[in-house]
Amino acid sequence: MPTQKTTKDKKDSQQSRPPVVVILGHVDHGKTSILDYIRKSKVAEKESGGITQHVGAYQVQHPVKDPLSPTGQANKTITFIDTPGHEAFSAIRSRGAKVADIAILVVAADDGVKPQTKEAISHILRLELPLIVALNKMDKPNILPDKVKKELADNKVLVESLGGQVPSVFVSAKTGLGINDLLEMILLLAEMNNLKADYTQPASGVIIESRLDSQKGATTTLLVQSGTLKNKDIVSAESTYGSIKSMTDFLNQPLDQAEPSTPVLITGFQDVPPVGEEWQVMSSVEEAKVKSEAKAIKEKHKRDHAEILKVTPGQKIFNLILKADVFGSLEALRESLSSIPKEEIILRVLKAEVGDITENDLKLAESARANIYGFRVKSRADIDTLAERKQIRVRLSQIIYELIQLVRQDASYLLSSEIIRHDLGRVKILASFKQTGQRQIIGGRVTTGKAAKDILFDVYRDEAKIGSGKLFQVQRNKENVAEATKDQECGLSIDSEAIIVKGDILELYKEEHKKREL
Repeated sequence: MPTQKTTKDKKDSQQSRPPVVVILGHVDHGKTSILDYIRKSKVAEKESGGITQHVGAYQVQHPVKDPLSPTGQANKTITFIDTPGHEAFSAIRSRGAKVADIAILVVAADDGVKPQTKEAISHILRLELPLIVALNKMDKPNILPDKVKKELADNKVLVESLGGQVPSVFVSAKTGLGINDLLEMILLLAEMNNLKADYTQPASGVIIESRLDSQKGATTTLLVQSGTLKNKDIVSAESTYGSIKSMTDFLNQPLDQAEPSTPVLITGFQDVPPVGEEWQVMSSVEEAKVKSEAKAIKEKHKRDHAEILKVTPGQKIFNLILKADVFGSLEALRESLSSIPKEEIILRVLKAEVGDITENDLKLAESARANIYGFRVKSRADIDTLAERKQIRVRLSQIIYELIQLVRQDASYLLSSEIIRHDLGRVKILASFKQTGQRQIIGGRVTTGKAAKDILFDVYRDEAKIGSGKLFQVQRNKENVAEATKDQECGLSIDSEAIIVKGDILELYKEEHKKREL
């Protein structure tokens, strides 16, 4: 147990750190557009051109008033986690890692609360993250901000203007309206939450992006959460370890060290670690190896047990292959797929890899009768031709939400149709004329609705159902007609396993087969 002195020393080593921010919201409401505007306006033009690869995070500088500065102002840093959406953020959180300090909920002022908005709100409330609402697209003519605020209130987000505690900012990613206000609100909220970290201890944090580079090997984006990470440090994650070979910032500029809340791109891991794993600096390669290998065995044991497929009677299996641009996207896809109901259809991911569609993917898809889904990847012309020849469905999209919808649609073809019954009328049987097997000729009067050919019926006798059948032909005055209506007498040619007699009632109906969706 620490002494009073060591506890005080630890407290004294705590210093303020930049806030880490995640932007969430419904597809097409402007999350990416807001991030792009901030990046372009807050990162020098000659530098912003250096952001050529998906690193998963970046930092911006925003000037604030500072009476102690010679110029009267100072630049404050904000770190943005650039995920493919709340699915990726949730995937990181599912591993138990705390990543963001503040969430920005983007809602289009001309559209309002949508399905993904509700999902994002659910994530934010569950994680108890400080929240700022950004009402975007305020440059449009048909905006209804008050209506949007009311919809947010109905979903447990009460903004300050309606008497709540959640700040809201009017913004336009197109014109830049309110972007500075949004950044100032982030810094104000960060100051209120007194964000601090120990800069002196060995560094630790979370992996927020990773991929395999054909020349550099495992290339990983680390978020430093505590301590100061130094170039050439030995790092251990949950599934792999390594000595840092190179360390750069999000602009690909070399770094000697990185302090808390800083995202860095490193090379040097033995293998590519999954997004969301926690990492820490170790004193030696041997210690890092022992620690990561012990955790890897534990994780493998969990995965092996999780991969056992239990199929109950009535369930069907839908096989699919996932390809994505980076590992973070794969995590996001897996997380989204896990939320699809599995009562009737099990989604079985045969393979999930980073990279473009290959011939090996097609071979696996053909043998397993699987569909291939790609996020931000490409498929060469010869691969497309081969897929078409082998009748393999390949679906590509730049939007995770859209790709998940495609999976839902394709898997829904395995669902049995919903049968909707439409009652058409009733016929009281007056006579039975002829019977040949199940074929019968009967006469009756239409008491409600109508009787028409090629429709179905149930047979009732003394209010009890005794059978069912199909009506093939309707006659009036010994001539074929399309239908007989209320109070008209008619002859009917039917097919039924029940022998129909005078006094029976036929309840006539037709069935509509409606396609269901997951």
